[in-house]
This record gives sequence, structure tokens and C-alpha cells, in this order.
Amino acid sequence: MNIATLITFVIYLIGLIILGIIAYRKTHDLADYILGGRQLSSGVTALGVGASDMSGWLLLGLPGAVYASGLNQIWIVVGLIIGAYLNWLLLAKRLRVDTEKANNALTIPEFLHNRFQDHSQLLRIFSALVILVFFTFYVSSGLVSSATLFENSFGLNYTIALWISALIIMGYTFIGGFLAISWADVFQGLLMLLALIIVPIVAIVEMGGWESTMSAIASVQSTSLEPFYDTNVLEIISLMAWGLGYFGQPHILARFMAVKSVQAIPKARRIAMTWMIASLLGATLTGLVGIAYFANNPLDDPEEVFLVLSQVLFNPWITGILLAAVLSAIMSTVDAQLVVASSALTDDFYRAFLYPNANQSQLVWIGRLAVVGVTMVALIIAQNPESTILDLVGYAWAGFGSSFGPVIIFSLFWPMMTRNGALAGLFSGAIMVVLWRYLTDQGFIPFSLYEMVPAFILSSIAIVVVSWLDKGLGLNNPS
Repeated sequence: MNIATLITFVIYLIGLIILGIIAYRKTHDLADYILGGRQLSSGVTALGVGASDMSGWLLLGLPGAVYASGLNQIWIVVGLIIGAYLNWLLLAKRLRVDTEKANNALTIPEFLHNRFQDHSQLLRIFSALVILVFFTFYVSSGLVSSATLFENSFGLNYTIALWISALIIMGYTFIGGFLAISWADVFQGLLMLLALIIVPIVAIVEMGGWESTMSAIASVQSTSLEPFYDTNVLEIISLMAWGLGYFGQPHILARFMAVKSVQAIPKARRIAMTWMIASLLGATLTGLVGIAYFANNPLDDPEEVFLVLSQVLFNPWITGILLAAVLSAIMSTVDAQLVVASSALTDDFYRAFLYPNANQSQLVWIGRLAVVGVTMVALIIAQNPESTILDLVGYAWAGFGSSFGPVIIFSLFWPMMTRNGALAGLFSGAIMVVLWRYLTDQGFIPFSLYEMVPAFILSSIAIVVVSWLDKGLGLNNPS
């Protein structure tokens, strides 16, 4: 690895730690540490949502899928854009207002607890436990990805790379909490966008312009430019259904809760959607360009198309920046998940059950210690990057989307919903994700359909049916 690339990379990492230190000086209570005091501007909120959402999938997974299969992968892009827009349009304002009305709830479990006046605490415990478990696996997966990047880019031993990546992410998150990750996400989001614009444009110029590039792609595989090639209605529905996941992702919903006012949301939505559309199109174009650029020397691993293009097209200084963009994509998701997992431990377990009278200084430090604790557990899991326990991450997006998504939507828009309805929605959505995947893998379901679809539908039905039964029995919000 060229020394210039390493220097550029190190400067970027030092910048993140500095942001954490600045945020530390502005963090005074638990609301500051886990929601930034509900004072995020439109731009910070927008880029925070985008950066924490996309992860390394944006620069590695999506370009790799397009490079391997062509434009028939565009349907997941369409689904994500529609889902993200509806999430901003339908949930952002309501969630910002209703969480503050619900006794200034700082977390999703606390909001559900206050919304349904659940004296049994079952709803809070279960939802917080789901968040904590899945986000620990999520963080572990992110650490594996960042360690692999360090390992491949700088020739480091995997264990050393794993500890370096964990200490960096944990460092600025521990110090500055939600404010640190939000400010970092602004820089990281812009860096990701810049990288996804520059790489395909430079590659197209290198190959003689747009027309010659498209001709080269068609000559390699003419079907690469056909969005309906080798796909059917169920496959298109499955790809687009990824957009349903947005309604239930706690690390994304937390950004809506943290924006300074509902008046800031329309501007944030416009910024976020512009960033998202441009980034997704850039990632898609990167994969397409790779088909032509590597026509004579195909890549063994499709997901390396962005990395290899950045190395062959640019000088080492620029390559260092582009590698930092990949790390940004990974880090911006991991740090957000760390804060949400930490908030579940601090607000939904420690303050709710152990020390309800703890002062704000104690709670902030418990939050910081929770960041360390979650990171350490995630590190243990990540020691073996091939561990089957990491396969659980594959359920997380669908699990959160199918269980929390309908519950959040109904809790904001349907006054008739009850505590038992919420519990039924959480349980049925989560169980159906696992059950549908298992039945599909075992061949009991003769067609392929992303588990998000049946699970989201079942969760919604369970909420309505159980809530109606509660009303009929006079059990509005049982304790």
C-alpha cells in the first residue's frame, strides 16, 4: 500500500476523533448523549439518515450486484427510494411530535411504553431486547467489514485490523455520543456521495465517453442493460420490498426523533432524498461501468468493483480518500447502531428498572460504558468472521422492518391500537421472518419471496385483530 494512501486514511480517522472531542463538550445529559438534545439541523438530520442507512452495501454490495447481474438489480434501488421517501413523508413529523408528547421518550421502546401506558413493562422489555440483540450482531458484522477493509488495504493481520477498527469507532462514539456520530455522518455522507460520482465519471471518460461505454457493456453482455431480464413479478416485488424495512429501523427513526423541529423536516427530506437518489444511481453506474472496464480481466469478487476501480483510475492520494469513503459507509452505520444499542441498555434497562432516580451525569457515563460493553461483545463475535451467528444479521433488516415497522405506523396513526396489539405485531412479524426463511430454505414454499412481505402483512393483521379483540373485551391498555 502506497504511503500517500495510508497518510490520507490516517488523517481521516484522526478527524473523526476530533469530532468526538468537540461533541463531548456539548454533551451534558442523557438526551444529549442519545438524541443530541433534539437539536439537529435539517442538513445534519438528512445526511445522518442517509449515511447510517446505507452502510458498506452502497459502495460494495450494490455495485457488485449490478456488476454481476446487470440492471435487473435496479428494482431494489426503486424500492429503497420509494420506502425512504414514504418514511420521511409519513413518519418523520409524527414521530418527532409524538415521542416528545409521550413524556419526552428518548428511545423507541420508551415511546411504545408511554404510548400504551404499559405498566407491565412487557412491551418495553421485549422491544429493547430485540434492539439490543440484533444491533450487537449488526455491529459485529460492521466490525468484520471494516477489519476486512483494513486487512486487504494495508496487509494487516485480521485480529489487529479488527481491534483498530473497533477502537476507532468506539472511540468517537464513546466520547461524543449521538452528536459525534451525527456530525461525522455529515462528512461521511458527503464523502460517500463524492466517491460515487467521481469513480464512474472518470471510468466513463477513460473508456471514451458515454456511448462507447454503453456499447462496451452491451458487447460484453447485452442483457446487462435490460431491467426485466431473467426476473419475474415475485422477484421484482421481493427486491422492491426492501423499502418496507425503513419504517422499522431504530437507528433511522432516532434521527427523526432528534431533529430540532417539525418545520425542519421538509428541508431535511429534500436533502436526504437528493443524496440518496444520487448515491444509488452512482453505485448502480459504478457496477455497470465495471462490466465494460474489466471485460478482458473479470473480477473474482464482484463486490470489489468499486475498490479496484478506485485503485486503477486514481493516484494514491485520491485512492486513500476513496478507501476512506468505503470505511465511512461502514462506520456511519456501526456508530449509529452502537448509540441505539447503548440507549436501550441505559434508558430502557438501567434507568427503567435498576436506578430510576439516577442523575443525568450518571446516565451519560452509563451510556458510554454501554457503548464499550456492546463493542466488546461484538468484538468477541467478530473474532471469527465466518461464524454462523453472523448470519443472524441477514434477518435484522427484515426483522426490524416487519416487527417494528407496522407497530410504529399503527401507533402513530391508529388510536384504537392497544398494548396487546403492539406485542402481537412485534412477535408475529419477527417470528414470520425466521419461519418464512426456514420454510423457503427447506423447499416447503415453492416460490421465492422476500420474507419481509409476508411478515409485514402478518404483523399488520395481528395488530388490527388483537386490538379489536381487546376493545371488544374492554381491555384497552391492560397493565
